[in-house]
Amino acid sequence: MGLDQYVHTLGNHMKARYGQKIHKLTIDASFTCPNRDGSLGRGGCTFCNVTSFSAEAGQGKSVALQLAEGKARRGDSKRYMAYFQAYTSTYDEYRVLKRRYEEALAVSDIVGLCVGTRPDCVPDSVLDLMAGYRAQGMELWLELGLQSAHDDTLKRINRGHGFGAYRDALTRARALGIQVCTHLIMGLPGEGPDHAFETLDRVLELGVDGLKLHPLHVVQNSTMAKQYQAGRLPLMDADIYMDTAAEMIRRTPPSVVFHRISAYARPPELIAPDWCSDKWLALNGILDRLKRDGGQGSAL
Repeated sequence: MGLDQYVHTLGNHMKARYGQKIHKLTIDASFTCPNRDGSLGRGGCTFCNVTSFSAEAGQGKSVALQLAEGKARRGDSKRYMAYFQAYTSTYDEYRVLKRRYEEALAVSDIVGLCVGTRPDCVPDSVLDLMAGYRAQGMELWLELGLQSAHDDTLKRINRGHGFGAYRDALTRARALGIQVCTHLIMGLPGEGPDHAFETLDRVLELGVDGLKLHPLHVVQNSTMAKQYQAGRLPLMDADIYMDTAAEMIRRTPPSVVFHRISAYARPPELIAPDWCSDKWLALNGILDRLKRDGGQGSAL
């Protein structure tokens, strides 16, 4: 679709680094979340599908088996990254984390790890472990779910941490040479485009290596689903999302890697907005705006 001409995408970044296509293989390593297991809170963030937390029951599949199944589904790549995406993937005992990570790294065609987590769940011991993998030449991305830089918004969505926790985790990780990708959600309750631009400015000011952009969508079994069904949750229009995402890309330095610029879900999991069920709608709309107004970094 030509996105690589206007955005520094992860796919293009990895191809330049390794000389070939590198795909992420998603792993559920049976982790949970402190905002759900009672150590911090219960019920999770208001946008989460709380019944999807299958980690508590366990998937019953080893990391190696999940990687093998993922490779069989892909079939179009020879090297991969192991993506610990589900739940809070730094939230367990050190020995458990080390065992799971190294089970993935032991697979010969895995070039590294992408580890998704919360900013308040990144102890120094885990960062040191990751820095060690990085020093061995492994690709290593720590993905921090910030969502918004506004503490009132984070409180409203029951996030359980503030911007200060993100600042602390980011600073410690990058001091060790760990690449950090920050996850941002646009259209959170009480937020509009200006909030998104302010969040971006605060994140870029601290320094970041990658970004993930995501439109808010309401899914089954979430607190937001109840709010939406009660008529208390206005959602971002598709055109506003595309305008906002494109402008954020234009305001981002070309060196920052975009891991994602939109996301989608399908019914019955998706409740609203309907436009989030179309994978290509937002991507094509953002690309059209970048072609018209300029690509990544053009608004700096």
